[in-house]
Amino acid sequence: MLSQFANGTEAASRVFTYEVQGLRQTEDTANQEYQVRRSGSVFINVPYTRMNEEMQRILRLGGKIVSIKPYDGATATESESE
Repeated sequence: MLSQFANGTEAASRVFTYEVQGLRQTEDTANQEYQVRRSGSVFINVPYTRMNEEMQRILRLGGKIVSIKPYDGATATESESE
């Protein structure tokens, strides 16, 4: 199985969707009179090669990764579009 990803072409084409909760506002947005984000979940599409970096970034921002799923090509789930 490891040999499948040796050349990186298949790995580069794989994308995953992170469902993240609890992302904090940044210092720039905290100075505004209104909150930037009201929803509980954010969906982030991440290429396979950047998964570790993105996980670290989310944790630094105070988020919690609820689920990781293979990206199926849909632009939004039903809960996002409401």
